Amino acid sequence: MGWRLWWWWCWAALMVVVEEKVGGEEVTYDGRSLIIDGQRKILFSGSIHYPRSTPQMWPALIGKAKEGGLDVIQTYVFWNLHEPQPGEYDFNGRYDLVKFIKEVQAQGLYACLRIGPYIESEWAYGGFPFWLHDVPGIVYRSDNEPFKFYMQNFTTKIMNLMKAEGLYASQGGPIILSQIENEYQNIEAAFGEKGPSYVRWAAKMAVELETGVPWVMCKQADAPDPVINTCNGMRCGETFAGPNSVKKPSMWTENWTSFYQVYGGKPYIRSAEDIAFHVTLFIAKNGSYINYYMYHGGTNFGRTASAYVITSYYDQAPLDEYGLMRQPKWGHLKELHAAIKLCSTPLLEGVQTNFSLGPLQEAYVYQQETGGCVAFLVNNNGGNNATIQFQNVSFQLLPKSISILSDCENVIFNTAKVNTEYNERTTTRSQTFDDENKWEEFKDSIPNFLDAPLKSDELLEQMNTTKDKSDYLWYAFSFQPNSSCTEPVLHVESLGHVAHAFVNSIYAGAAHGSHDVKGFTLEIPIVLIDGMNNISILSVMVGLPDSGAFLEKRFAGLRQVEIQCTEKEFYNFTNHSWGYQVGLLGEKLQIYNNENVGNAGWSKIDLSSKQPLTWYKSVFDAPMGSDPIALDLSTMGKGEAWVNGQSIGRYWVSFRTSEGNSSQTLYHVPRSFLQTTGNSLILLEEFQGDPLQISLDTISVTNLHQPI
Repeated sequence: MGWRLWWWWCWAALMVVVEEKVGGEEVTYDGRSLIIDGQRKILFSGSIHYPRSTPQMWPALIGKAKEGGLDVIQTYVFWNLHEPQPGEYDFNGRYDLVKFIKEVQAQGLYACLRIGPYIESEWAYGGFPFWLHDVPGIVYRSDNEPFKFYMQNFTTKIMNLMKAEGLYASQGGPIILSQIENEYQNIEAAFGEKGPSYVRWAAKMAVELETGVPWVMCKQADAPDPVINTCNGMRCGETFAGPNSVKKPSMWTENWTSFYQVYGGKPYIRSAEDIAFHVTLFIAKNGSYINYYMYHGGTNFGRTASAYVITSYYDQAPLDEYGLMRQPKWGHLKELHAAIKLCSTPLLEGVQTNFSLGPLQEAYVYQQETGGCVAFLVNNNGGNNATIQFQNVSFQLLPKSISILSDCENVIFNTAKVNTEYNERTTTRSQTFDDENKWEEFKDSIPNFLDAPLKSDELLEQMNTTKDKSDYLWYAFSFQPNSSCTEPVLHVESLGHVAHAFVNSIYAGAAHGSHDVKGFTLEIPIVLIDGMNNISILSVMVGLPDSGAFLEKRFAGLRQVEIQCTEKEFYNFTNHSWGYQVGLLGEKLQIYNNENVGNAGWSKIDLSSKQPLTWYKSVFDAPMGSDPIALDLSTMGKGEAWVNGQSIGRYWVSFRTSEGNSSQTLYHVPRSFLQTTGNSLILLEEFQGDPLQISLDTISVTNLHQPI
């Protein structure tokens, strides 16, 4: 049968499968797969996180996922968004989990709810609300009564919310899976005997909530029955030891389509061919559920990104940050899903055999008693083609590829053969902001020791002091040097992320750390006056940590402060009288909100004397059309941006990669944030960026017509 005719037949067969009823009476599993309404299923899933996009974007994102051959939408549940204070809950706007799950259901897909409630996810504090830090005696993610109380309380809250809306498959809803905890085995040993006992408790607690659907634990080889242990990573077909019981299916909850990016880091590009190879290998080795993490990454709005993580999240996913298809990744995987679904009956009902075809070649074959057959011919040689014999027929295998033979005779898909047209993303300038008359500025104040509302005789830990209400904490002290201190150098050691130093309200300099190096040193010559000097140091966090054992004990902020006069003469201020102020004055006044913008003393912009810690304000009209929109902040330094009072995230354009490129210059402005005219733009600039050179752009994709 010719390739085109065969493919048309495959696609028609797939369409019959896709239109099946969603929302069964029972979801169970055996050693082969999940079983829904009495039928075994091979399921393709994709992670789309509801708060990383907007409700207006959800239908299109979910629709494109379905069109791409997905069966399931997977999402974390974000505790810190939903319970910002103990017992106070928020499920509005981008946090409307019920609306999101109902949209999944409306489009005929299943849902997987990863409750955690620890999620990591490159999300501030791993999803924990910071108030948890102040619970007496708490130890996160351990067999610790205070933690277990609040964890169970929130998990139960979400379960009851889903039940009340009838969203579990056992109720006719779309949710077929739930997850408790998240990659706990990475840190379990740190808790000694309280680690395994916590795992057992978490599993028992979850199962007793009686959702009527299975529970999973990812990266947890000792997941207690009936919880299913699953794999996370890029090559689970090679790395996963398999389920810990012959009664459990082989599942992959995170197939990383790219990787998160940090400031100063480059994007990770994972090819469509590589993803397809490892998905197919996992299926060939008895896998039956694969989730792409992420299928759509989206945007870390506001201050939600974890330490050093950029605002754009998994932009290299099959659907990019704006929800546009990245080709050939989206299309190549769509073809793979269709090919696998065509073979699902022999895959789920046949007997598997595995045998060698050559030094680096092998076959996986599933044969039914009724004659149905599917074969996977694997070439693990990444550099050369391989000619092999299979069932007395010669096949040529491309380098590092798997050929799928739907009837053990005809190749219907090869992971290394891309038929999808490539595309590229283009930006079109819609509006510039180069008119000085349309800008105003507000210079933030520099507090000194006497102004500071909080005093202490030691250096305070930053996160415990700010309570995650701000990225910024001022440390201020006063001192009078000896006359011999003629060439003073300020020496600051910090476990924060950035430090700005001011001497007598004059900017002296800054330094910063990086994602991979914990801590940094600021060492700059300063000018002191005769008499009393005021030293003000602004310590900045660029996101809270999101992982590791004993997260509640993590330290940030200044660790040591000295002024060195000579090699032998120095002043140590580590244990000194310090003044503290949480946040900036502009934050206190909330001048980024439209209703409060007049609270500040705005003045005409004056870039001839650019000063760090300056707020800039302008207005703009929304671009015509429906293309996604982004702010090009290439000429800015570091800070945060708000549109109509909504934060579109932190920016740090001045933190460059080893090649000298900015890690991110385009910042997504969802169209739902905008009105037709008169939109307010507020920029908080920490360094000396130039707002007159920024622009508002529209984003689109252009087909390149042939593989590149």
